[in-house]
Amino acid sequence: MTDVPLPYRVTRVRPETADTVSVTLAPAGAAAVAPFVPGQFAMVYAFGVGEIPVSVSRIGHRELVHTIRAVGAVSAALCALRPGEQVGLRGPFGTGWSLGRAIGQDLLVMAGGIGLAPLRPLVAAALAAPHAYGRLNLLVGARTPDDLLYAGRLRAWTAAHGPPRCAVAVDRPSPGWWGRVGVVTTLLNGARFTPRNTTAFVCGPEVMIRAAARELVHRGLAPHRIRVSLERNMRCATGHCGHCQLGGVLLCRDGPVIGWNRAEGLLSVREM
Repeated sequence: MTDVPLPYRVTRVRPETADTVSVTLAPAGAAAVAPFVPGQFAMVYAFGVGEIPVSVSRIGHRELVHTIRAVGAVSAALCALRPGEQVGLRGPFGTGWSLGRAIGQDLLVMAGGIGLAPLRPLVAAALAAPHAYGRLNLLVGARTPDDLLYAGRLRAWTAAHGPPRCAVAVDRPSPGWWGRVGVVTTLLNGARFTPRNTTAFVCGPEVMIRAAARELVHRGLAPHRIRVSLERNMRCATGHCGHCQLGGVLLCRDGPVIGWNRAEGLLSVREM
């Protein structure tokens, strides 16, 4: 991990939705950040604007991909990058999904909106080791079809018979919509998993995380086997600004991925 931003060059920019792009970055010099694991994040610096925490959405040998939604000045500047331009990169930071703890178990991956981005490397890692895990379910929800990330890949997975067993739902369909209609938790009825031998990985808006985790517990999953990412609360990555503090936990240091057995209480404290 480095506390000094290293120069990274943009090698590719891929539009995902009207306000979201995937930016591929490669070291601009000999120095590179340490290897990432799925679920970790980097601090990405737009020169002259500022930096924000962004989870990795694909991990290559030397390249990293970050899927970024334009919601503020820094993220808008990053979304406007073009190949050849440079950014600063610090990291890796945070806890990962700890996929290794789920060896031999069924995997249940639930994503809402841009929450699919930090889960994508986990799915890739599971697909790369098909004999290490049981059944792989990928359940994805979004507001509209136009809000779906990686729509082409999701459509191919949904049509295929092999892993992952993928299902996609949107709240508001449009003409020609090929998936289901409803919230992401409704997709659990078609998933194949054994609750006592399943690890779940959940990322998305906080309301979606709460609903998904509570439904999973209702269906028999132990709370400690439900891993959630609370990355939307992070700011500085060093634990100094306090914006990511929930109770006694600093998410950029102790998270953003934590078990639901801890996360439920932390989120309840914030509601009080």
